[in-house]
Amino acid sequence: MKDPEHRHRGIYLLPNAFTTAALFAGFYAIVQAMNNRFEAAAIAIFVAMVLDGMDGRVARLTNTQSAFGEQYDSLSDMTSFGVAPALVMYEWILNGLGRWGWLAAFIYVAGAALRLARFNINVGVVDKRFFQGLPSPAAAALVAGFVWLAVDNKLPIRELWMPWAAFTLTVYAGVSMVSNAPFFSGKSFALGRSVPFWTILLVVLAIVFISSDPPIVLFVLFVIYGLSGYVLWALRWRRERLARR
Repeated sequence: MKDPEHRHRGIYLLPNAFTTAALFAGFYAIVQAMNNRFEAAAIAIFVAMVLDGMDGRVARLTNTQSAFGEQYDSLSDMTSFGVAPALVMYEWILNGLGRWGWLAAFIYVAGAALRLARFNINVGVVDKRFFQGLPSPAAAALVAGFVWLAVDNKLPIRELWMPWAAFTLTVYAGVSMVSNAPFFSGKSFALGRSVPFWTILLVVLAIVFISSDPPIVLFVLFVIYGLSGYVLWALRWRRERLARR
């Protein structure tokens, strides 16, 4: 009889199919950036973000979580939300800044790698209601959202401020991923639980609101989210300081 530890361990198809689709979207974004199709590249990163949000929830709903799935998801995230956004931003505008451009892109990639490594070892330690540092999909949405917004609205990328705005945003996203600022995780929202009717109405309104102008609405929403962690961090620090008096 085989030892349980040496038995063949199968791979769950459904959640890993979503992870593979997210990985493909990230790879597709890189290819499109190389072909100077930056709007398609930015949209692909947002598609990857949606797929990445589904694989974990599908695994929990179908009780198909696995150590393989966790590692595969992390590697997929590194491609879709670490390498792809940095390369898209670099190919679009940062390459005009010379070494400053690729340094900004590398800071982002390094931040994503460090953030994912820290998440993997702290997954059972930190408060599940909050992420420690800006999650990599949100950081990718900041970078890709800026590209999508600029291309869709035909912003003048040859203006002097544009490359440096992209530089600042890219570095901010990279550093925020390795910060200790608490960002709301949304994991307390359970899909398998019944909700009031007005919740469905809010979802419908949110879809309509985003559909009105996706590049602007999504970028603004993720800018707000990207700042929310520091606001919460400051409020916690102030509360602790008052408590010590």
